[in-house]
Amino acid sequence: MPHHNQYLVDVIGFNPTERAMLTSIFALAARRDPGFVQYDPVSALTPDLYLVDMDDATALGEFRALNRRDALPAVLVASPGHDGAQEVVERPLQWARLLQAMEDAVADLDDTAPAPLVPRVAEAAGVNTWSRRSGAGPLRTNPLAPDADRSDIRRALGDAVLVVDDNATVRAFMQAKLAPFKFEVDFAENGEEAVGLTGGREYACVFLDVVMPGIDGYQVCKLIKGNKQAIKKTAVVMLTSRSSPFDKLRGSLAGCDEYLTKPLDEDRLLEVIARFLPGSRKHHSRHR
Repeated sequence: MPHHNQYLVDVIGFNPTERAMLTSIFALAARRDPGFVQYDPVSALTPDLYLVDMDDATALGEFRALNRRDALPAVLVASPGHDGAQEVVERPLQWARLLQAMEDAVADLDDTAPAPLVPRVAEAAGVNTWSRRSGAGPLRTNPLAPDADRSDIRRALGDAVLVVDDNATVRAFMQAKLAPFKFEVDFAENGEEAVGLTGGREYACVFLDVVMPGIDGYQVCKLIKGNKQAIKKTAVVMLTSRSSPFDKLRGSLAGCDEYLTKPLDEDRLLEVIARFLPGSRKHHSRHR
């Protein structure tokens, strides 16, 4: 499937807390290949996939009515012990598991040829709006050239990330987790190298180990946050095995935005990445 395709997901049900979490999940999911975007019911488009709260009777009724009219793949979410024949994703919602479930749900669509796309409205501002028949394949958005390589995609999305750690295993782990979201990822093995990189490039987020050769992560954080532009635009996330309250206090005093302890929890990591996307940082600042 071309890597600039996205699926529209119709979210049915879910409480306000889960809805807020899903908004963050979709902020990241839109960057993946395949990408997933929350469906807007007032748009001229049709969804590709249902995401359904099976514990909500009203949502379940709405889903059944919609599915009779337009049968689409669905990801069903329910509490543990749900009594039903359908396969479900169990609560609590987990980022990695939900993303995988959505990919699995549309896997069969990827193997079928898309039906012709029919323009519904005139082209405006370089974006095409299309209608589709059910199961006709993903929405084509952000129309980049078909032969655009992944570096072109990353440049279009922006959001460079710096990982600072002297451990090659940690660097490889972070590369594997960040790669699906098309970030441009730079790496540094020590504090001095990290300071040099941040002085010459703007990063959306810096993942920073504490214990490294030379200057430690706390000092690096202070130097990064000493740049007035970085205070607003660059999030610093401490990434360390040091988990004592004193260590977390030192990180806070150094100016870090978040403190993650090793071994890393993948869901927590994805939550932090979504929180510090540039758009999310602006939203977060407005609501402080």
